Amino acid sequence: MKIYSNKYDLNFLYFLYYCLFFILVLLFLFKYCSKTRDPNTIDFWSMGAEGEHIQKLMPEFEKCTGIKVKVQSIPWTAAHEKLLTAYAGNSTPDICQLGNTWVPEFVALNAIEKLNNWVDSSNVINRGNYFSGIWETNIIDSVLYGIPWYVDTRVMFYRRDLLSQVGYDKFPITWEELLDASQKLVRSKKATYGILLPVNEWAGPVILGLQNGSSLLKDNNCYGNFSGMEFREAFDFFLTFYREKLCPLGMTQVTNIYQGFEEGYFAMLITGPWNIGEFFHRLPQDFHEKWATAPLPSPSAEKPGSSLAGGSSLVIFKKSNKKEAAWKLLEYLSEPKTQSKFYKLTGDLPARVEAWEDSAFVNNPYTKTFHLQLQHVKTTPKIPEWEQIALKVQQYVESAGYEELSADDALKALDSDINVILEKRRWLLGIADK
Repeated sequence: MKIYSNKYDLNFLYFLYYCLFFILVLLFLFKYCSKTRDPNTIDFWSMGAEGEHIQKLMPEFEKCTGIKVKVQSIPWTAAHEKLLTAYAGNSTPDICQLGNTWVPEFVALNAIEKLNNWVDSSNVINRGNYFSGIWETNIIDSVLYGIPWYVDTRVMFYRRDLLSQVGYDKFPITWEELLDASQKLVRSKKATYGILLPVNEWAGPVILGLQNGSSLLKDNNCYGNFSGMEFREAFDFFLTFYREKLCPLGMTQVTNIYQGFEEGYFAMLITGPWNIGEFFHRLPQDFHEKWATAPLPSPSAEKPGSSLAGGSSLVIFKKSNKKEAAWKLLEYLSEPKTQSKFYKLTGDLPARVEAWEDSAFVNNPYTKTFHLQLQHVKTTPKIPEWEQIALKVQQYVESAGYEELSADDALKALDSDINVILEKRRWLLGIADK
């Protein structure tokens, strides 16, 4: 047996003892503090600008209910990791904002509360109050796990003056018309490019695929289906704009989208509601009559063009011992009056349909487009692996856009990579590999 006579060995041993003691003290304090939190206070985690502004709505709620709310604002870049860390450490908040595509992941972790019974007994919230496609993002296997808080989708921002000069007084309603308008804009030199379709984003081709009837995945979301006919047709249409040089290749050619839009470097782009404010802020006052918003075109004139169902929802964590108080806060944040106030603070579009009756929307032609588009939105596959899949879509869209791979090879490679990502899902569901 070794005797610790060496003073350096003893010092190291003492150091280990002190470290262990310090860790035990921290664990004790953590458990003690978590048990002795103010019973009348609920923890609410919110992300980005929402977290910065939501505190302004809390005094009214606290006054009416006597429930105090501790708001923690978390940057979007750190939110996902922080939530997973909190789940692993049994330190999740009572109520939290979750991006719609994150809901399936936390359902898979069995981390968030089922809300069907809460809604059934609520006088504030029911399914009919919401855009159906947005509400659907929170339903997994017929169970409701979140309530839409604010909504997001993509529409077309376009130069009304330039399209009018090439014969489109109204924005194109079909893919064929969109391609035709882009060709005429470039050939007549009214714009350098017809449209901006960045190859380093996944949303554009995914939207087109969903519009064309693609499921994106198949066999209970266990295999990639991007090589299927529906997505392949949509992807070929997307790449046409690159082949014919109707759009710039990559964002490196567009250092400032607002300047590029104003100067006619491109005449159309697909983007979200945050850019309404940005366009008014960054473009000259006398330029505002020259641009407008429109719903996305469709493969055919027989049906409206759909877009992505996005935004954030409110969820209650299972480990919360203050679920009733958390639900009261969720109801308060879901009231049309509160949603209108929240829009004026943040610019986030309200999830409640009634809130759109506010004059801020009724008299705004730009937000009217979003109201129309939100009635025609579709969800991406509701599985925990979607975020990984989206990154792979982006990777292969870029490869095909730069012609490093043919469209067929890119989609086959994409499906192959997706099948690897979904291997664990197949194993859990007991599905044998093909």
